[in-house]
Amino acid sequence: MSERYIFPHKHLLGIEPLSAQDITAILDQAEAFEEVCERPDIKIVPALRKRLVVNLFFENSTRTRNSFEIAEKRLSAEIINFDANASALAKGETLVDTALNLEAMRPDLTVMRHSAAGAHALLARHIKAGVINAGDGAHEHPTQALLDAYTLRKRLGRLDGLKVAIVGDIRHSRVVRSNLWLLTKMGAKVTLVGPPTLLPTEMKEAWPTVDFSYDLDAVLPEQDAIMMLRIQFERGTGQFIPGQGEYARFYQLNAARMKRAKKDVVVMHPGPMNRGVEITSDVADGPNNVILDQVTNGVPVRMAVLYLLGVRRGDSEA
Repeated sequence: MSERYIFPHKHLLGIEPLSAQDITAILDQAEAFEEVCERPDIKIVPALRKRLVVNLFFENSTRTRNSFEIAEKRLSAEIINFDANASALAKGETLVDTALNLEAMRPDLTVMRHSAAGAHALLARHIKAGVINAGDGAHEHPTQALLDAYTLRKRLGRLDGLKVAIVGDIRHSRVVRSNLWLLTKMGAKVTLVGPPTLLPTEMKEAWPTVDFSYDLDAVLPEQDAIMMLRIQFERGTGQFIPGQGEYARFYQLNAARMKRAKKDVVVMHPGPMNRGVEITSDVADGPNNVILDQVTNGVPVRMAVLYLLGVRRGDSEA
């Protein structure tokens, strides 16, 4: 990343507003922070010292929340973890009123996960702090797409020209939408795979260069990476498929299907996995998988996002 480059965004509400240069800047900065994460002793830098970061998670999360908190601590930020279940929101307070009360604490950055699409944009209109989207409904999950891209670039050396199949519950996935914006901006060729009921036709209009397929076996041999998505029963996916067994018959990534794929194909999953449904354990734990690498890479990627949004001009860099 050029030293003259200044990240032009106050918020990270999604991948859609970012340019290819913005994405590259985040990935390059993450690469620099990976060295911090791999240190044998002190894994902390003072890049966000005296900055206040508020974590607002209105949906359950394990990987994303912990990853952000680790990233914040490694940047020396001060942290407030907001418990939505124990807050005034549980008593009927609106998100806007919550935002205004948080603004009174003068945070520098707010990381939020919310079940409603667009909640982050609403928050950003009412507070001065930078807002980072940690997932909003079925809309976007930008840092997941960034860590996916970082993992692919690290494993395969590039994004431009890669063939990536994203398989499963396309309809309800915020991960797939962020990955579509990112991968297409960076020159990758994406194929969405799933049953017709889980491949919304309106997505063809939004991403005209993306291929759509109902046949996983047909597209497997050409892919450089396969990203499996879980069935999101909590969002009502069960009504779109005849049953888990029938779904697995056609769309499960298993040992038999892996024989049709390239020997060095990269297997990805944003988690949590439904082992035995969209992916079998032998594949999830096999030599082609980078699933735990994705989790590991989430920390330097989120450090990069926090740093680029939170650092003030003139501050010394890590």
